Amino acid sequence: MLVLQATSPRSASVCARRRTECGFTLLELMVAVAVVRIVAAIGYPSMTAIITSNRLGAATNEMVATLQLARLEAVRLNRTVTVCRSDDGVTCSAGTVWDGWITVADLDRDGAVDDVLRTSEVPAAVQLRASTAIENGRIAFRSDGLAHARGGSPLNASVAVCVPTDGAVDNQRLISIGAGSRISTRSENKGGQCDAPGNS
Repeated sequence: MLVLQATSPRSASVCARRRTECGFTLLELMVAVAVVRIVAAIGYPSMTAIITSNRLGAATNEMVATLQLARLEAVRLNRTVTVCRSDDGVTCSAGTVWDGWITVADLDRDGAVDDVLRTSEVPAAVQLRASTAIENGRIAFRSDGLAHARGGSPLNASVAVCVPTDGAVDNQRLISIGAGSRISTRSENKGGQCDAPGNS
C-alpha cells in the first residue's frame, strides 16, 4: 500500500531557507583566501630558514662523521685512510668544489685505493668547498690519527658547507680541522654568498 504524505507550506519554506544557508558567499570566500595569503606570507620566510638550516646540518653532520670515521679507521687498521673528493663514488679526483666524497683505505700501502669504506654525496642546493690546504681534494689520516699537510706538519684546513640564498640567514657552516685531528664546526652568515674558506 502506497502512502503519500503531503508537504506543508511551512516545511517547504524551512527547506528553502536551509538551502540558502548552505555554502559560502563570494565575499566570504575572498576573505578566507586573503587570510590564507597573509598567513603564508608570514610563515614562508621562517620555513625557508628552517629548510636551509636542515640542509646545512645534514651535510655538515655527514662530513664530520666521515672525518671521524676516517681517523678512527686509520688508527684501527694502522694504515692511511683518506677522505677525498669523488665524481663517481669509486675513485678520488682533485678539485676544491666537492659534489661528493669517498672514504678509502690503502691497505697494502701502495698509494692506491684498496677499499671504499664510505660514500657520501652533497645534498641538492648545498655547496661544499675545501680550503687550499686540502691539496688534490684529499684529507689523509695516518695511523697516528693525524691528518698531515704536504710538509709533514699537522693539517690546518677548513671545509665550507653553504647554501646560496637571498635571505639574511646563517647560510654557511664551517668545518675546521685543527692540529691534524681537532674537528669543530660553527655557523657563519655570508650574506647569502658561498665563498671558498680560508685555512683554519
